[in-house]
Amino acid sequence: MFNKTIQMFIFDGNPNGRIMCELSNWNGRVYKVARNEIGLFSSRNDANNTGIYLLFGKNELNKDTVYIGEAEKIAARLKQHLNDSYYWNDCVAIISKDDLLNKAHVKYLEHNFYKMAVESGRFIIVNSNVPALSSVSEYDEAMLEEFISNSKLLVNTLGYKVFETIAIDNSASSDSVLYYIKAARGANASGYAVTDGFVVKKDSIVAGSTTQSFSDSLKRYRDNLYSDGIINSANTLTRDYVFTSPSLAAAVVMGRNANGRTEWKTADGTTFKEIEEESQNR
Repeated sequence: MFNKTIQMFIFDGNPNGRIMCELSNWNGRVYKVARNEIGLFSSRNDANNTGIYLLFGKNELNKDTVYIGEAEKIAARLKQHLNDSYYWNDCVAIISKDDLLNKAHVKYLEHNFYKMAVESGRFIIVNSNVPALSSVSEYDEAMLEEFISNSKLLVNTLGYKVFETIAIDNSASSDSVLYYIKAARGANASGYAVTDGFVVKKDSIVAGSTTQSFSDSLKRYRDNLYSDGIINSANTLTRDYVFTSPSLAAAVVMGRNANGRTEWKTADGTTFKEIEEESQNR
């Protein structure tokens, strides 16, 4: 890993509208475009270059969704998607500034971006089919793998962690402290803090029931994890899962309202709060 320089151009000074991102010494370009500004985006010279696009939205349960597609003319294809039954709010378009990508290239990218999104598990993917993997030369494959790496960085910078896996190597960093909860009704879980929340590890066990005072919103959130298969019938997490905060993670695990900063503790009993405060005072 090494430092990167990113150029970001915000059209009309509106961070919720159109944003153009580039990386130094790379011929790719990433656009973030709000749904209601597709018409403005299409007036750009490169808007109909060949590339990949991601359509971001929410489903009826307010969960993040994404559609991953490719097109030889990006803007024209996005206009067609305005008539879809799947409703989306924002689009991220990934192109080559020199329009060097061909159909085989973008099919290769589409397949790999889809696979990365599945592995990440952060978004519900609404594609009806798995994109086919095209055959490319050894030279093109090397170029496209670099294209994928740079695109992932810029998409993440724009705030969409659709390709970002939540698993990290806890032994790789002194900051990766492992925390535990062992509590009533069978709760027995472990987890660690990440930049965008708190991960509860696979095979952690959550409480088999909830308290009467457990808030309705948290109960619905917990029930959805069961219905999505993230927690199975044995009250066990089927994969690593990232929560937006230690308190949300603790509440789901314990089946009651909880302060995660004091409930999550290391093996020697040090709380998340104590370690966080100690790190701030270094």
